[in-house]
Amino acid sequence: MDSLAYVRRVLDAYRATPGTCGAVRKPDRAFALQLHARGVPLAVVENALILACARRLARPAGAPPLGVIRSLAYFAPVIDEVLGLAVDDAYFRHLRNRLARLSR
Repeated sequence: MDSLAYVRRVLDAYRATPGTCGAVRKPDRAFALQLHARGVPLAVVENALILACARRLARPAGAPPLGVIRSLAYFAPVIDEVLGLAVDDAYFRHLRNRLARLSR
């Protein structure tokens, strides 16, 4: 996949992730390009977005609300974590399904 298509897909996934502001800024594009240059697979980025979103939603009922995510770079540690995970894709499908049910 060329860099333009990769960046577009990453930014589309970022925009669609619950808890993000939905806007893309110049630093977000630059970070997506860095991910492409590092050779980070698109599936890893998408899985990291889902994992971070699931973690943010799995908070105690009385916990104060979290702020809106305003930068793709917020997900950098989770992307690195997912790169090192040996988890079956079925786990991330499960998270996606769970989040879809919660958002209804």
